[in-house]
Amino acid sequence: MLYAALSGCGGSASAPGAAPYLPLAPAKKGKYFTHIVIIVQENRTFDNLFATYPGADGTTTGKTHDGKSIPLRKADLESIVAPNNGYKPYWLRDCNADASQVCRMDGFDTVPIGKIPGTYVYKYVYPAQVAPYWQMAKQFVLSDHTFQTQGSGSFTAHQDLIRGGTEINASESLIDFPNDDPWGCTAPKGTVTSLITADNRYLGGQGPFPCLSYDTLRDLLDARQVTWRYYTPPNGNFAGDLWNAFEAIAAVRQGPEWSTNVISPETLVFTDIGRDTLPAVSWVIPDFQNSDHPGDDSDTGPSWVAQVVNAIGESPAWTSTAILILWDDWGGWYDHVPPPGARRFGGLGFRVPLLAVSPYAKAGYVSHNQYEFGSIVRFVEENWNLGSLGTTDATSPDFVHDFFDFTQKPRAFAPIQASYSKSYFLRQKPSLRPVDNE
Repeated sequence: MLYAALSGCGGSASAPGAAPYLPLAPAKKGKYFTHIVIIVQENRTFDNLFATYPGADGTTTGKTHDGKSIPLRKADLESIVAPNNGYKPYWLRDCNADASQVCRMDGFDTVPIGKIPGTYVYKYVYPAQVAPYWQMAKQFVLSDHTFQTQGSGSFTAHQDLIRGGTEINASESLIDFPNDDPWGCTAPKGTVTSLITADNRYLGGQGPFPCLSYDTLRDLLDARQVTWRYYTPPNGNFAGDLWNAFEAIAAVRQGPEWSTNVISPETLVFTDIGRDTLPAVSWVIPDFQNSDHPGDDSDTGPSWVAQVVNAIGESPAWTSTAILILWDDWGGWYDHVPPPGARRFGGLGFRVPLLAVSPYAKAGYVSHNQYEFGSIVRFVEENWNLGSLGTTDATSPDFVHDFFDFTQKPRAFAPIQASYSKSYFLRQKPSLRPVDNE
């Protein structure tokens, strides 16, 4: 077994901000970069944000289950509801696979959202409302064929971003989310997860307690004394408010790194950037209200990302940093490109946008090559020669020489224009809501 069903791991550890917030030792330079920053956004497909981006594989026309083609409607970034995005809506409805398990991508209209018809998800966001993302794409790299590791929601997606996969043994993997909050070691006794087998049989509620002992990038980084931090929103006033991949990793949640490496609130990333003590590897998780999550009643997500990027771009770290910006899952929105490859453990999932920002990133380049979340894990591993976790990191394509040109002179940073300033986010009160609940 590669997991620990630790029903006795309840209780409360110190909040991430409880320990003295100390500067880190200088980050260890890697093969390509000294810093890799992974900024995670929420619940958008490629077509939803970049349907009309020049040179990208987007569309403004969708297919429905009855063979019709319908136009994608222009829409605000903010949505009144959040579409369904678990494994069953993904595979049994949206994908609508044929006999050979190839997604037809025409079942999105069969997933209603309460009383709202399924055609609600056939939308793309007004480009002006996501202008910072488009500006970054025009200056740097946009990948239009990056796929989720699994066709599921945020719990497994965030695990995939620290591990590359959620296999607990050779035949079973975690899928969807635990049946109680929070999603991790402090969940109530009796909380269970769901599983999917290597041949894609769904085992609802048959998984372990969500306190896991499998290795993540944390283990490889610590072994090589490569610094890392996970910047995340603070706990709120009810269970599950903190969305944090390491909440489910026993070695972190029950150890000292919960206070030293899991940093809350997430705006403290600006502190580390400002004093030039950014760790080698950073994951940056937004507050719910800045998350691009449908139903958050806010349009601040693009500005949040832009201000983190601007802070790095205007700091001494810029010349040695790669910033990756991606959306953790498709969020139920329409996308027209079927996930490629053989189906295993519920994957690959649907496309999500991926932006690569760096002084060495190719300027205005749209990559049509296929990548997945394991490619990001592999990028971190190869940069510091960490070895491999042996999940999708071992089989995912490498994007280093596709996204970056190390023969070019490092480019000076041009600030990303945004509607909301850095000071707005520093003054903003935490929403105390989970980043996602599915």
